Parts: sequence; structure tokens; C-alpha cells
Amino acid sequence: MHVLLLKEPRDGDSGPDPYIKELASHGHKATLIPVLSFKFVSLNTLSDKLFQPDKHGGLIFTSPRAVEAAKMCLEAEERREEWNNSIKEKWNAKSIYVVGKATAALVRNLGLNPLGEDTGTAEVLSRLILEREDTNILPLFFPCGSIKREVLPTALRENGVPLETLTVYQTAEHPDLEKNLKNFFKEQGTPASVAFFSPSGVKFCLEVVRRLSGDQLTQIKFAAIGPTTEEAMTAEGLCVSCAAQKPTAEHLAAAIAKALQ
Repeated sequence: MHVLLLKEPRDGDSGPDPYIKELASHGHKATLIPVLSFKFVSLNTLSDKLFQPDKHGGLIFTSPRAVEAAKMCLEAEERREEWNNSIKEKWNAKSIYVVGKATAALVRNLGLNPLGEDTGTAEVLSRLILEREDTNILPLFFPCGSIKREVLPTALRENGVPLETLTVYQTAEHPDLEKNLKNFFKEQGTPASVAFFSPSGVKFCLEVVRRLSGDQLTQIKFAAIGPTTEEAMTAEGLCVSCAAQKPTAEHLAAAIAKALQ
């Protein structure tokens, strides 16, 4: 059966998207349509902060884009040498917190040792940070997107753990989103399942999906990558058929396959 995945392709990865691969192993054909476009901002400030580990108690990355922004700061050869020779070891002496496996893998590519890749959500990560960190540390540095949720900053603030955030990318609707959705429905018809990967995805896609599927909307099994996305879907009045137990390709594919049985 046809599954529509409303997500960005994986960065810098030439192989097939893991979600498409996992769904294929369950006998389903998946199509990926990117929902968001990203623009990097404040990279000079980010670079300054990344090269001053002594001013921070640790790092927090909750999205692959934020790590991508950090990677862009290391593109100049002399910067990369300095990073590899001394800076990354100073960061590795502190805690580098991440949410999820995709972000953890990119953090390892920078030569850093991530903590918390199995946390899966900002809520769970904030609990891990609170267990490990004291209120008298230097501020943790958190490069993030323009539409980050306030869960993690609020939890740390309320418990007196110092935090410094910097917006390093802005999120907007992908310019070809509506066109790509129309083409998909025209060529493939209404999909058996539609998977959302972020509250922004719900915000930007739902109306178009509703319009294009018409009275077949109720036949679609709607899937969520995790609890935050599921909440956004329910808030819009969608009936959520399944949610991944963890935000991985394996878990989501298994949930969708079960819902489509």
C-alpha cells in the first residue's frame, strides 16, 4: 500500500531514506515529500561560541539542523584544524546532550561524544540533564531553530540550571509543498497512510491533504513520529491511527504496518 511521508530527506546521505527502506520491508511503498525549508542565521555568533568552550558548561543539540549549522562553522581549514587539535576535546570534557539517533550520529561526525540519544523527546532529555547537572555550572549552550518548543528551556530554568540559547536556523514552509502534494495525489491517488514528523508539518500540510483527499479522508490511517506531533494532530481534529513508540524508522514502520493490516 501507499504511504506518504511528510518529512525532509536525510542530510548528506546518498542511500535510500531509512523510513522508505523500513516500510518497503513491510511491503509498503513510501513517498517522501519535504515540508520545511531552512535558512541558517547567526553563524558568526555560533562560531564564536563554539570556539569558546571554557565559557559554557556543555552543549545541547535537539535537531540535525542545529548540528549542520555547527558543521558549517568548521568549514574553513584553519578552523577545522583548531577544532580537531584542541577545541573538540575541551567540549568532550563536558556534557554534549542530544535528542534522537539522527542528531547523535551527526554530533559524532563532529568528533563529539553525545549523551541522551535514546531520550527521543525534549521532555525526557531535560530530565536527564537535571539528573546530571548542578545549578552552579556555567550555562549550557543550546543552538536551536526559530520554532523550538519551550519544554527544555522551561524545565531547566524552573530548576535553576543556567542555559544560553541561540537561534541558528529559521524554519518556513517548503516552497514546492503544495505543488508536490497535488502531483502525488494526482499520480498515486489517496494514500493508505500519511505520516507526520513535526507539529510544523501538521500546520503546513493538513489543510492541503484534507482538500486533496476529500471524502476519502476518513479512510487514511494517520501516523505520528512521536507524542508532540500526535498532540498537534489531535488538536486539529485528526484521528491518529498510530504513533511510533520511539522516533526511529523501525518503530514508525512497524506501527504503520500494524495499522494497515
